Amino acid sequence: MHRETTPNDTRVWLITGCSKGLGRALAVHALERGDRVAVTARDRSAVTDLAAKYGDSALALRLDVTDPASVTAAVQECERVFGHVDVLVNNAGYGYLAAVEEGEDSEVRALFDTNVHGAVTVLKAVLPGMRARRCGHVVNVSSFGGLAAFPATGYYHATKFALEGLSESLAGELAPLGIRVTIVEPGGMRTEWAGESMRRSPVRLEDYEPTAGARRATTLAVSGRQPGDPDRAAAAIAATVDAESAPLRLLLGSDALAGIRARLDRMRDEIEANQALTVSADLEER
Repeated sequence: MHRETTPNDTRVWLITGCSKGLGRALAVHALERGDRVAVTARDRSAVTDLAAKYGDSALALRLDVTDPASVTAAVQECERVFGHVDVLVNNAGYGYLAAVEEGEDSEVRALFDTNVHGAVTVLKAVLPGMRARRCGHVVNVSSFGGLAAFPATGYYHATKFALEGLSESLAGELAPLGIRVTIVEPGGMRTEWAGESMRRSPVRLEDYEPTAGARRATTLAVSGRQPGDPDRAAAAIAATVDAESAPLRLLLGSDALAGIRARLDRMRDEIEANQALTVSADLEER
C-alpha cells in the first residue's frame, strides 16, 4: 500500500466543507482509522464536536474557501500543529438550480467563487508544503455532473467541468514532483446537496418549464432518496488514497457508472457519425 506517512504512521488530512455530507463522512472515516484531520468549515462551531470526540487527532478550524485570509490561517495552523498536510480534499461546494437564461449574475459568480476559485485558493496554500516534501495527494471533489450536463444545473456543471480540466492539468504538473491528484465524481448521494444546501434562482421563464423547470422539480424531489451512501463513499476515497496506483478519476455510485457509460457511448456515436466532416477541416495537401 502506498502511504506518505508521518513519524507515527498516520496521515494528515485537510478537508474543506466538513460540517455535513461527504466532507464530514470522510473526516470521521479518517479519524476512526487513526489518521489526523484538520476538519474545517465556514462556521467552526459546526465541527468542534469532532475535536471533542477525537481529541488531538482532530483540529477544528474555520475555513471559508471564498476568504483567502481564512484559508491561509487554517493551512498555517494545520502545518503548525500537525507539521504538514499529506492529503488535501477540496470538498466544499454546492449546487444551483436555474436555466442558463434564468441565472442571476451575483449567484453565478458566488457559485464559481466557491466551487472553482475557492478550490484554487486552498490548493495554492497547501501545495508549497507538498512540493517541499515531494509527496502528497490532492483529492478534488467534482461530480458525475463534471462529466455530463443536464437542464437546470448548467452553472453547477460549468463549475465542475472547470474543476475537471484544472485537475487534469494539475495532475500532469504534480506527478514529477511525487504528488498525486484524484478527481472524485459522485453520483446521487444521500447528502443535503439537493436539499437545504441547494440554491435556486427565483426567476422562472415559462419557455423553460418543460426542460429546466421539470428537472428543478425532480432534483429537489430526490433529496433524501439518492442511492449513494456518504460513509461508503468516504471509505472508497480513503482506499484510493491508500492505493499504490491511484486513479486520476474515481466515479462513486452505480448511477454515476451507468450514466457515464451511456454518455461515452453517445459521444462516441456522434464523433463517428461526423468523422468525414471532422477531417474535412484539415488543410488540403497539394
